[in-house]
Amino acid sequence: MVRNRTLPEYDAHALKQKASGKKKENSQLFKKLRKVKSSNLDRQFHSLHDKYMEKINCLDCGNCCKSISPAVKDSDITRLSKYLKIKPSVLIEKYFSLDEEGDFVFRNQPCPFLGEDNYCSVYDARPRACREYPHTDRVKVHQILNITYKNISFCPIVYEIVQELKQDYR
Repeated sequence: MVRNRTLPEYDAHALKQKASGKKKENSQLFKKLRKVKSSNLDRQFHSLHDKYMEKINCLDCGNCCKSISPAVKDSDITRLSKYLKIKPSVLIEKYFSLDEEGDFVFRNQPCPFLGEDNYCSVYDARPRACREYPHTDRVKVHQILNITYKNISFCPIVYEIVQELKQDYR
């Protein structure tokens, strides 16, 4: 990933504060986005995703791994347990709990597999939701606008995409 310092560094607290200050305008934007044709919205998000993935190095941030837990599926548990060479039941007992929706989530934050250098120690076996984060290059992004809205506070890539979309939808 190319490092480009044209955008400010983001720490979790600063990003949350910036996003909180723009809550009303972000909410208005997302009401408009829900009415946009799916293929057009995908095209816009994908273009902006590529742009900001080039400008922001996830390893400089790590807010997602420090602040939120992905929903971890059974296939993720299987893959992780094989990678770590431990039984799935031991993996679950050590690292996971069930959330209110019945999904496995990491018991503690930051992620137990996140290193001080923001590298993931289980990168090759990481959960699918981690692989796909921040989900801004997903097909049918309109289906996950609620998740995208929440991620404004955690991910500088999502934050910047949303700021740019506001210019397009004024």
